[in-house]
Amino acid sequence: HGLVAAFHRAVPAIAPSARALAPKARGFSGAAAGKIVKVMTSEIKHEEEQYEQAKEIKAFLGKSDFKLVDTMGDVNMALEREVGDKVVRIEWQLTSPFNPDMEAEGEEALDQEATDFSVTVENKSKGSGVAFYCSTQTGEDHRYVIGNVKAFSSAQEKDGVSSYNGPEFEDVDDKLQEALDEYLAEIGMNNEVCDFIDASALDKEQREYLRWLKITKDFLSS
Repeated sequence: HGLVAAFHRAVPAIAPSARALAPKARGFSGAAAGKIVKVMTSEIKHEEEQYEQAKEIKAFLGKSDFKLVDTMGDVNMALEREVGDKVVRIEWQLTSPFNPDMEAEGEEALDQEATDFSVTVENKSKGSGVAFYCSTQTGEDHRYVIGNVKAFSSAQEKDGVSSYNGPEFEDVDDKLQEALDEYLAEIGMNNEVCDFIDASALDKEQREYLRWLKITKDFLSS
């Protein structure tokens, strides 16, 4: 009985500290969240006033055979078209407009960074095909470079992490390089597509940033 009495006497000693913590728990989304919401409201207004979609985006989509695949919240983008029994899919991701490596170079910091992209040509019924891994580059003559050319016999091989990605493009025979480059041109790859990829990659980043601001603000306001 002495131990039970001692236990009951000890319990009230814990209670005050628990009650003292309660106000802090209730204030979890108080002042700090309010400050974030205020700053974000201002940032949203600024971004909406400054945002203007590059004119080449709408112009390209208005005349191209490619269909744009763009889902809000997803960093990936794609252009798709069908050529006979094959599906052509060009894929890339959003690009940040800020390049810290070029900050010290003054005006050149405004130059467009290269955008990595892939061009996949796949047989609709067999699942076999080829994939070109490329990057855009500045200039007016030839706006992209090819890194690797992968061949696959099935969808499983196409997406396999350990699948062979093909040779380095610059290591294959010059005549083969020329023929592969011509093949890409035949399926619709050209400088206008590269201009669209670069412009839409930056545009996507701006739109996703604005969406992120609004989602975060709404959450912290509730």
